[in-house]
Amino acid sequence: MISIQENSHAAIYLHIPFCKQACHYCAFHFSTNLKLKSLVIKSMLKEIKLRQNDLKGMPITSIYFGGGTPSLLSLSEIDQLLNQVVRYFPIAPSAEVTLEANPDDITLEKLQGWHHMGINRLSIGIQSFNDTVLRYMNRAHTGAMAQRSIAWARAAGFNNLNIDLMYGLSVTTTQDWSADLTQVLLLAPEHISAYCLTIKPKTVLGYWHQKGIMVEADETLTVEQFEWAVETFCKQGYVHYEISNFCKPEKYSRHNTNYWKSGPYIGIGPGAHSYNRLQRQSNIDHNGIYVKAIQYGKLPYTEEILTIANHVNEYIMTNIRTCWGCDFDWIYKKYAIDLMYIQKDYLKKIILRGLGYMNDHTLYLTNSGKLLADQIASDLFVED
Repeated sequence: MISIQENSHAAIYLHIPFCKQACHYCAFHFSTNLKLKSLVIKSMLKEIKLRQNDLKGMPITSIYFGGGTPSLLSLSEIDQLLNQVVRYFPIAPSAEVTLEANPDDITLEKLQGWHHMGINRLSIGIQSFNDTVLRYMNRAHTGAMAQRSIAWARAAGFNNLNIDLMYGLSVTTTQDWSADLTQVLLLAPEHISAYCLTIKPKTVLGYWHQKGIMVEADETLTVEQFEWAVETFCKQGYVHYEISNFCKPEKYSRHNTNYWKSGPYIGIGPGAHSYNRLQRQSNIDHNGIYVKAIQYGKLPYTEEILTIANHVNEYIMTNIRTCWGCDFDWIYKKYAIDLMYIQKDYLKKIILRGLGYMNDHTLYLTNSGKLLADQIASDLFVED
């Protein structure tokens, strides 16, 4: 098992802020207007060059094309971005290079091109294999297209695939979720991300909820769907290494694990975030302003200098969600904050309620505790 503590590696995230259509649940920065696509790509190429010294020569072990919908880009555009990263940053020989893709964008030609240029991991946004549920989400693919995309990816030589699923929708029945779990196991991906729907304000579902057009899924059913996924995947040998993530042994997402290990990373593109262990940086989430600033050689971002409390609280928030747990001894050695003592009464309460357990100064959440992870993390936070 890998360590969750600090490493000497870094990651690069490339945010592609374009989509074919807007999914009803999505609150990420994107545009369905592709007029600025070429200019945004050119600006991202320039941003990569402008930021070549940001990571001070640290080896890059993960490159991640996210979005938005990176699979909308032409092979040439993806190749240009990847080559630019390789040109200006030291890439580890075994680096994980991930591309997020939607089933409706996937063709054999694209798959072969991606594989040839060095993409070695695909994260496929399937969400569900049920056509009714997919239409409700406003996804552009069907269940049949989802299955076909996996078969084609295997035929093109990809041996590291992630499948995204979503549960906790009011239209997803117990039978729907059971069928999705069964289908995923038949496809045997190396990694599975199962996310619970969060209804966010600036989304179609958020608008529907505000207007009373839709209701949230029953909480009891949502809990059952989470527990069912955990039981089903773990029985088949998947490691439940983060609340929403499962993998075959040693097939962790290196990119996401770098986040949880507090590793530094650079985010390229409109709306992308960066972290260097001292501060966070957020690029402006407006394509036009981003392009204009980069054309003048400026980086359009805001910056937040992190306090000790920020560092500790982010460590708690991310690590408590993982199988590596929240190591209070590590916090004490690094920041001289003795949370084991400060929170001793609260920790006893968590353990007595069956929400977690302690092992060598490390708090691990049970499945029941994972359902309350955000609240538990918040209760453990320290103040400046």
